Amino acid sequence: MTSIYENSINAELLADIVSVSKSTLLKWEKSGKIKPFTCISGKKQYRIDQLTEFKEIRDMLNSNWDSEIQIKPVRKFSSIELFAGAGGLAIGLEKAGFEAVALNEFDKHACNTLRENRPEWNVIEGDIQNVDFTTFKGIDFISGGFPCQAFSYAGNQLGFEDTRGTLFFEFARVIKESQPKVFLGENVRGLLEHDNGRTIEVIKSVISGLGYTLIEPRVLKAIFYKVPQKRERLMLVGIRNDLLKYAKFQWPSPYKRVYVLKDALKGGELYPNDVPESIGQKYPKRKAEILKLVPQGGYWRNLPDDLQREYMQGSYFLGGGKTGMTRRLAWDEPSLTLTCSPAQKQTERCHPEESRPLTVREYARIQTFPDDWNFSGPISSQYKQIGNAVPVNLAFAVGRSLIALLNSIELKTKVEKDNCVSSIENKIEQMSLFANAYANL
Repeated sequence: MTSIYENSINAELLADIVSVSKSTLLKWEKSGKIKPFTCISGKKQYRIDQLTEFKEIRDMLNSNWDSEIQIKPVRKFSSIELFAGAGGLAIGLEKAGFEAVALNEFDKHACNTLRENRPEWNVIEGDIQNVDFTTFKGIDFISGGFPCQAFSYAGNQLGFEDTRGTLFFEFARVIKESQPKVFLGENVRGLLEHDNGRTIEVIKSVISGLGYTLIEPRVLKAIFYKVPQKRERLMLVGIRNDLLKYAKFQWPSPYKRVYVLKDALKGGELYPNDVPESIGQKYPKRKAEILKLVPQGGYWRNLPDDLQREYMQGSYFLGGGKTGMTRRLAWDEPSLTLTCSPAQKQTERCHPEESRPLTVREYARIQTFPDDWNFSGPISSQYKQIGNAVPVNLAFAVGRSLIALLNSIELKTKVEKDNCVSSIENKIEQMSLFANAYANL
């Protein structure tokens, strides 16, 4: 665990926090913008009191996390989750206070995972296209991570019907049929640039046409929300227009610490004990021999040249860093983004000390699943379910902000017009937060 309140932070974490490369840090050092020192272990460190010019550092030092963690729903808020997967988003939203009345998922193994862990949940297994959601009209909240797909452009202005055939269309259809007060869509950050930005513009247009105002989408970095992983997710929050005058929303504040791999796999603040033993994939003999030579935090370029050529083969001569290949994680850094398989050549996630892929339970810890959450299906499916999930703690943090939003709507405290929505750009101004307005009710 690395605390932002401790005296210093290492270069790897600073680069992750302020979203720059290590080469940029070196440039800043040369210009005098930041001043490193070498600690007893020989690693480069930076004093926190010399980094307060960075907004991310200031936000962590002055975080409202402790007050936001106290947010509770003023009543039971019902929810539907689409594309539910193994339940990462659902668990986090449940912890925040939502009560799921239905969860839809196509994959049979993921459905079995949901049923095994939450027998009381109404898991609707099957293709979303075949599910009628009109029976859920008046639901409080809908969430889901629809896949990123391009649209067919027949004209300049696309509407709801023009997106038919995509899973976003199904997401929008459920909103249209059930008319929730608020919805959450989550996706990869690449959606913002997908198809040269046209995809997100169509999504905004369709949501507006359905009678909802979309808060300006934001990419959230999981490391700021008690997740020991370098994972980013794009969040889209929509509010039904007739409720907009009551709506108060603010994105969650960052936690005051950045968790690293050691926090996930060893007992401490994040988990009370070491990660339980579990099944896991294995490397072929030669691959394991080569990975033994890769240091913590290293990858194929840390190998001797002859082994680089042997392992990389034709890719050795191609451009690009290919930093995911023969990649060994480090104890004192957040994990790289987990993929659907830790043993594939392009996306290896090797244990920091042992020459093997991460196990299923290690994968789950990095995604902040509870240890008693079991995964169904063959091992390949279990890795896939975990790798595709929204980190539970990230979902919990976003869920608290959404509960606060629904609380403000429920209490019907009218928002001043100047602090509401620009009718031209259809965006919400960020407003003062949450429970303070009703804490004494």
